[in-house]
Formats: sequence, structure tokens, C-alpha cells
Amino acid sequence: MRARGGLIMAVVLALVGVLAGALPASAATPSYLKLEATYGTVANGWDHVERYLDTTTGFHQEQYPPDGRGDQDGQRLTFFGGVKEPFSGRFLLYSAPGWNSGAHQVPVLLVHGANDNADRAWANPGESGGYGCGAMSCPSTGLMQYLSSRGYRVFAIDFAHKQGDNLMQAQEVGDAVALIRAKLGVPQVDLVGWSKGEMSTRAYVSSVKPAWGRGYAGDVRKLITLGGPNGGYDYPFAHGWAHDFSIWSECGGSVNAPAPNLHMTCYGTYTAHPEFSFTPSGGYDDFPGQRQMLARFDGTYGVDQTQQDWYTTYYGGQGFYTDGGGIQAAINAGSLIAPLQQAGVPAAVRTYLLAGGTPSIVGIFNEDRGPSDGVVFESSALNTTGIATVGGTALIATANHLELGWDGGASAQVAGWLN
Repeated sequence: MRARGGLIMAVVLALVGVLAGALPASAATPSYLKLEATYGTVANGWDHVERYLDTTTGFHQEQYPPDGRGDQDGQRLTFFGGVKEPFSGRFLLYSAPGWNSGAHQVPVLLVHGANDNADRAWANPGESGGYGCGAMSCPSTGLMQYLSSRGYRVFAIDFAHKQGDNLMQAQEVGDAVALIRAKLGVPQVDLVGWSKGEMSTRAYVSSVKPAWGRGYAGDVRKLITLGGPNGGYDYPFAHGWAHDFSIWSECGGSVNAPAPNLHMTCYGTYTAHPEFSFTPSGGYDDFPGQRQMLARFDGTYGVDQTQQDWYTTYYGGQGFYTDGGGIQAAINAGSLIAPLQQAGVPAAVRTYLLAGGTPSIVGIFNEDRGPSDGVVFESSALNTTGIATVGGTALIATANHLELGWDGGASAQVAGWLN
């Protein structure tokens, strides 16, 4: 019996060793990360915020729209040291209450989307004012509080550039994961990427990176995407006239987003704005992260022919009131949709995809060519091409794109997948 018991114990220990070898050990803080500041007085219910600098050669200063619409604001400006246009190698790491005491052992990193921040996205959907949350009335709490109150150890990253290069931001997602592992002594972290945040989270686990970048470290257990353009999107080009009006200052626009056209006539004046271009133009490249999300859907859903200059806006050329290079030129300038799908999400990263099903975002022209959340087609948000292990997909029929970070049904679904 002793011999048999010893054999059983040896087998158990061997299996434990195999399983332990399959996961990365808990990590020390990487030497290339510099903690620059810690802030303990933080709005919207966070416990504290830290600012880090990734000193890796390769990070560079990205360009910002010269009229200031992409600058840091709110308390983030303080956290970035009062610098309105921070260096892209800097990022903020937010820690929620219970970050080091929650019952759930695998921590969660929340990654926000375009023209957003960790506060509005996850902790106070109404921070930017009326309709900023996608609804007539905005709640004052979001997914951070929902998960934290249920024992999840929650963190969030905040990027320096609100429309920045997803490859650089993917490196910082890896940085944040490494920091969380070092703080908590855990081998893996779960990622939740909302909208554009899907791009950097997926790029990280897929090792889609700049030449100078680090590959995936095997330290993610689950990846959850919320309204992520897994199959890409073409909204700005398909609804170009309406989108241009929201951006072009001469037409009254002020949205921090790229325009599909280079020239536009506003109130009788034909004006150029290369700084709003999807592609590098006139010495400007202010929206690299946006062209990386582009893919064509004209073959599936057509183009919105009610829009002025619809054909030249989508396919390129001079229209009656606008001109531009068209969507294919922007895709050729650096879309990451095909590279991400080709690289694939590793089989060990169980992936979940959630889509919204209500195109009813207040204040914008909603995507109406096919089933969508108002911005991203359901078919794109639920596109599993290149994902080796699909843990689940879900459609929240009552939520639009901006509600996915706080809608009760969406939050419950995320918590269920994390559990």
C-alpha cells in the first residue's frame, strides 16, 4: 500500500508540475517600466491611479489634432502630469476598490475604446454630459463598480492618445498585465476590450506588434470583446456626409474623429483639413488607430446612397462638395483587421464576443445598412475568424454601442463569462 500510495503521489506531483509549467509564473515588474507617479485621490470610485512610462525604444510622440480636440482633459490631465498631449509611451493604470482583496483569483483588466477614457468608459458613463452614454439619461456607475462589488479584482488602463496606434497600445496592454501579475502574484489576467479596445487586446494576445515590440507572454486566460470590430467597420466612409458634418469645424463639428474626406464645402467655402484625414496627409497623422479598424462592407450591406457625394466618399474622387481618397486607400495605409485574423488568437486564450443590437445612439447618424449597435455591425462584433477557442457569443438586443459598458444585461453577461 505504501508503494502504491507513493506512486499515486508521484503521479499527482508530476501532473501539478506539468500544469504549473503550462502557465507563466507570477512576474516581477519589468525593468523597462518606470513608475512616475501615484494618485490616491481619484474621482468616480477608483481606489488609486498610477502613471507609468514604458522606456522601450520604439514608442514615439504621436500627433494630436492642432485645435486641441484630442487633448487629455478632466482628472486624466492631472494624472498625466498636466501634459495635454502626453507621450505615447505613458499610460495610466487604474485600480478599483478590492483590487487586492476580491474573492475572484483571476484579475480583470478593462481596456477602453476610441476617444474615451477609463473614467467615462467604466466608472461614470455620464461624465461627458448628456447623451454621452448613448442614452437620454446616463448612470453614474459602470462595469467597474458592477464587477468590483461582486468580488472581482478590477483594473483599467488609460492611454495617452485617445485615437492612438493600436500596436503601441497593445504593448501597453501587455505592460499592464505584467504589472497586475507582479502586484498580485498571479500567473494570468482576463482582458475586456470595448470597441477600439478590442484591437489592442487582440493584437497583444496574437503577437501582432511593431518590429521593436514584445510578443505575447502567455499571461491571459480569457479575452472578452464588447462591440469590438473583429471584422472591421466602414461607418465613416459609408455615411460620409453626416460624419464629415460632425467633425468639420466650419460646419459646426467638433468630434475627435477622422473624416473620410480631405476637402469639404461648408457654407459656401471649400476647405481643406488634412489633420482630420484617415491616412497621413499634409504632414499630419492624428488618427492612426482608426484606419487600423477599417474593412469594407459595401459588398454585404451596400453604401448609404442618401448621403451627399456618397460614391466619391466611399470609393474616392472629387464629388460636388467633397473629395477624398476613399476607403480602400485608407485600408491600404494600415488596416489591422486582416493581419489580426491571419495571426489568430491562441487556442489557450478562451475568447468571448458580445454585440449590441440597437442602432439608437442619441446625437449621431446611426449605422442602418444592416443589424448593428449604431456603429459596428453585429456580424463584425461577432466575427470569430482567426479565434481558435470561442468560449461564447451573445447579442444584447436592447443595447447600443455606447451602452455596452454599463447596460445591466451586458454587465451580467461579462460577469458570467469571467466567472
